[in-house]
Amino acid sequence: MKKYIATLLMIIVPAVMIPLAMPVTADAQTYVKRVVGRNGRVRYVRVKKPGFYRRHRNASNIAIGTGGGALLGGILGGGKGALIGAGVGAGSSALYTYKLNKKKKRYYKVRRR
Repeated sequence: MKKYIATLLMIIVPAVMIPLAMPVTADAQTYVKRVVGRNGRVRYVRVKKPGFYRRHRNASNIAIGTGGGALLGGILGGGKGALIGAGVGAGSSALYTYKLNKKKKRYYKVRRR
């Protein structure tokens, strides 16, 4: 059983890390925003899009907590322990994400040409 788990981890870890390590082109990180000036003039300005973690912070934190809890519960208590660990991991990571470490909004200045 340990050989299967080790083999599975050796396959999954590179499969997850390779797409995350690949660089993203600059075109994919910008989008066009419509800006209306005080005089009513409309301009379209390119602004930088927030990163993946900044956009999906809550879901990422809860997924990581759930997976960690399930892994730890599975090691300690088998199948039933994995289910309990997943529940505890999801609850604790949700508590951390939504109550203890709230997201702070950052307001970006619009780049002018």
